[in-house]
Amino acid sequence: MSRCLAGLLLATAAWSVATGAEANAWTQAKGKGQIILKAEAMRAKDGYDRSGGPVPLPAEREDRALGVFAQYGLTDGVTVQFKGDWQSGEDAFVDYDGRGPLELGLIWQAYRDDQNAVSLYAGYSQAGDGRNAGYAAPGVGERDWEVRISAGRSLGGAGAGWGPDRSFVEVQAARRMRDGLPDETRADITVGGHFGDGWMVLGQAFAGMTDGDGARWAAVETSVVRNLGDWSLQAGWRRTVAGRETPLAEGPVIALWRRF
Repeated sequence: MSRCLAGLLLATAAWSVATGAEANAWTQAKGKGQIILKAEAMRAKDGYDRSGGPVPLPAEREDRALGVFAQYGLTDGVTVQFKGDWQSGEDAFVDYDGRGPLELGLIWQAYRDDQNAVSLYAGYSQAGDGRNAGYAAPGVGERDWEVRISAGRSLGGAGAGWGPDRSFVEVQAARRMRDGLPDETRADITVGGHFGDGWMVLGQAFAGMTDGDGARWAAVETSVVRNLGDWSLQAGWRRTVAGRETPLAEGPVIALWRRF
């Protein structure tokens, strides 16, 4: 495996660790918000080559991230959003540790009724200071822009005693313009079910690709959320299921939510 390919594997893995699907189709009410503190640790012994086939990595790689995600309703139709994290990891070629990218953006509620919601997001990201053997900060350029559209629909219950009494589905599509790196296109889908006021089950899928003959990735995540008033605790597992020039990684995801 070349050093260039190793750096690409690092960037793709770290970016997939640091991001995920949030329920952005519905903006926050004016003066309301939420903060989510998330910890992730992804490990990979194999990766996907340029043809999409699994191959052993020269050494096991690990990517860790401790991130914060925050939203606050400036108005009932406009929400400000912030993302940041601390990243670390290593494999046979690269060792990095430091602050990841910082991203700030705005979400605009383009449409909303009792069941459906559509929003548009625009954000700006500044590279972090992660030290990774001379490569740029994992997954981002020095200064990046992202535009995203999110559409969600609230659904009723399953109609059975064992099923959720409320559920929802959300689809997101994003385009990221990266400074000094190939641009990215991504798509996420989230399906959630509420079991009373105390529990929620989430199923999520993340997919993306870089322009040109670059990396591709697809991952799935399942998690359970325990609601405790203004606080929630989330625990889940994520696994890469397909890709090209990206690690076949999996690991736990733990998050603490605070609504205010």
